[in-house]
Amino acid sequence: MRRPSLDAVRGFDRAVYIVAAGQLLNVFGAGLVYPFATIHFHLEVGIALSLVGFGLLVRNVATAVATTVGGYLADRIGRKPVMVAAMAGNGLTLAGYAFVPAIAAGTPLDLAGAFVGVSALSGATNGLYTPAGQAYVADLTDGGERDRAYSLLKVGNNVGFGTGFVVGGVLYEWVEVAVFVADGVTSALVAVVLLLLVPRIHAGQPGVAFRDSVGDWGNAITKRRVLALAALNGGFAVLYAQMQTTVPIVAETQLGLSSAEIGTLYVLNPLTLVVLQIPLVAAVSGWRRTRGLTLSTGFWAASMLAVWAVYLFDFGPAPAGRHALLAVGVALVGAHLVSRTIGEVLHSPLSTSLMSALGSDGERGAQLSVLEVAKRGGMGVGSFAGGLFFDYGLAAWLWPALAGICGLLALGLLGFERTLSATENGRAVTE
Repeated sequence: MRRPSLDAVRGFDRAVYIVAAGQLLNVFGAGLVYPFATIHFHLEVGIALSLVGFGLLVRNVATAVATTVGGYLADRIGRKPVMVAAMAGNGLTLAGYAFVPAIAAGTPLDLAGAFVGVSALSGATNGLYTPAGQAYVADLTDGGERDRAYSLLKVGNNVGFGTGFVVGGVLYEWVEVAVFVADGVTSALVAVVLLLLVPRIHAGQPGVAFRDSVGDWGNAITKRRVLALAALNGGFAVLYAQMQTTVPIVAETQLGLSSAEIGTLYVLNPLTLVVLQIPLVAAVSGWRRTRGLTLSTGFWAASMLAVWAVYLFDFGPAPAGRHALLAVGVALVGAHLVSRTIGEVLHSPLSTSLMSALGSDGERGAQLSVLEVAKRGGMGVGSFAGGLFFDYGLAAWLWPALAGICGLLALGLLGFERTLSATENGRAVTE
């Protein structure tokens, strides 16, 4: 194992740093909303948690569909135009969550229908960005540098998230819907930053017909290794979804935490990422990528078992010993956030780099979009399934089930490793 070093952040093209800064601003807006959207629409607006989860499923399906289009367009017309258009669209659709009650009052839709409709639109605009942004960074990097670049993006993301969680907790208690408006504004600002400061380095292939670009994506989904990695990524995404959908509900209903307290507690996620993302990925850069991903499943399993422990002990509101019990409960949720974040630190850049290594430059946008489609599908299924567990009184059993999924992912990764060459699996980076 290599000694961790923050020198890993140096030496990139200027455009990589601009994209990272833009993502920091964008996810600051997402952090304003992330832990509070489920609380708002379930506990304040009154939509059943399974329907909130269904809305998030629809959002992720829309994101997945748009991601396939984003992958096509990133390869055909270039990365930058897609990135700018996606962020500009997000500026409008994300702010739409603030107006869900007004939409329900002014149309035949009920509250749940309005929430699902806005979710679909926001998912569509959001989905265009990811494959274009990832391909843009991949165009400017190579080999082990690419792993470090994706880690840099992750650090930028989570500095923004951490700040957003704290500011969002305070803002939500002041004016609840303000967090949704602010989320849209940050995306619009990112569109301006990308338009003015990021050079267009990939002109695309405009002479190729759109039907041929469909063929590229079709080729990607017929490759067994691409589909296998995408399926594994979908399994990880089921785990990711719980931080937005179910963990905030646990924190408020089981522990009685306020929005500001939840926002402050959630800072453990980006703080852990900022501290460990680049050093930890650099430390395992000599490993096979699949081994780093397998290690991450252990941290994910531990995080799910920590939340399960909240249900195994009584953290009720009885006055005697309440503060001691509450401290234990908060510590368990905090342990969940730290452990799942270490799993995320290992999973996100390694899975993206692994998919990038499975094809040529011309196939990269399509293959990364397949990876993102699987992630979005898994997050949607995870959100909906988590809501069903809660609505049907089975919340305590969600967490051991998720720990079991971690075990299946570990077995799947060890099997997938056998299909990879040393170069594809990252070993040649250090040889």
